[in-house]
Amino acid sequence: MDRRVFLSGLGLLLVGCVSKTRNVSIGSKNFTEQLVLGELLAQYLGRFSTKPIDKRFYLAGTYICHQALLAGRIDMYVEYTGTALVAILKEPPSSDHAKVFIDVKDFYSRKFGLEVLPSLGFDNTFAMVMRGSDARRLRLKTLSDAAAIGPQLRLGVGYEFIERQDGYKGLVSKYGLKFAEAPRVMDLGLLYRALQNNQVDLVAGSNTDGLIAALDFVVLEDDLHYFPPYDAVPIVRREMLQQHPEIADAMQRLSGRVKAEDMRRLNYAVDGEKKDAALVVKEFLARL
Repeated sequence: MDRRVFLSGLGLLLVGCVSKTRNVSIGSKNFTEQLVLGELLAQYLGRFSTKPIDKRFYLAGTYICHQALLAGRIDMYVEYTGTALVAILKEPPSSDHAKVFIDVKDFYSRKFGLEVLPSLGFDNTFAMVMRGSDARRLRLKTLSDAAAIGPQLRLGVGYEFIERQDGYKGLVSKYGLKFAEAPRVMDLGLLYRALQNNQVDLVAGSNTDGLIAALDFVVLEDDLHYFPPYDAVPIVRREMLQQHPEIADAMQRLSGRVKAEDMRRLNYAVDGEKKDAALVVKEFLARL
């Protein structure tokens, strides 16, 4: 039976059909790595599923994907453990990878009836990124170094980073950061362009961004260990796993096989070399 779910505040209408006979649906957020991961799951599971795989990508951010999963609009997407812990569960950040995974898995199971599967194999933590020329000129290697000259720097961030517990407010508090002006908030896809064009001096990027090395950017070390782990984990509707045991088996075999260096190469192939994400993933899976 069809059911319609209106996600208030963001004006997104999700129409989901939840039945035992429907196709398996894979979702993603709206940035390059999530598109790549969505393609990865869809193509990989297409080898094993007895049903066609539907792709429902570019579902905006964390909250939209989570609500789409609860509504049955999608059956699976890749989330990051630190994001799930802080943004969805509203729990305090932790730097312990194993504990964060166990807590997230337990909470999601009890609170939402969702299954959190083992990590794909990489940690995509937040990364505070600068132009390499500036970092070398100013001799900046850590976020503590940056705090000393913070009033000279302009910060660029994505929309979620401003609001999240593990985002802007906690970061500036932890390091005593003060910037030249209020953070410039923009779409994630525009952050590195703004940095490259000297519109900002520091951005909140991601550890696996392929453009960092390609554009001679550098990541400042989080020397006070502010950011929690962000291990990439598939989150799945329990009903789908029960209806499709072949997918549960396939996901176990994929666990731990996608490394950070793999994601950097995949992300750069799409962002830097402008290759089609579906083709890039197809070539990767052929070698996996």
